[in-house]
Amino acid sequence: MIDQMQLVHLRREVKTALELAMVALAPAALLDRLGAAAGLLEAFAELPSDAPPVAALAVRTAKHARLALEDWRRWQAEHAPAPA
Repeated sequence: MIDQMQLVHLRREVKTALELAMVALAPAALLDRLGAAAGLLEAFAELPSDAPPVAALAVRTAKHARLALEDWRRWQAEHAPAPA
């Protein structure tokens, strides 16, 4: 089970990662995963958190969002510009 506050924080983190990934020209597959997670997390904000379908999808979506964030962080670390 994931609570509403965790979803709010995860949504913000994924949205920021998506924006940074877009500017960094990250691979399309990574952008797609971050975008899908951001969209689903945004939709959850508009739905009642106590509805059984929402609760079931929220756990799955949070897992996929965290995996996409891990992949983004890995890609970012490998492709970050060298310090000047």
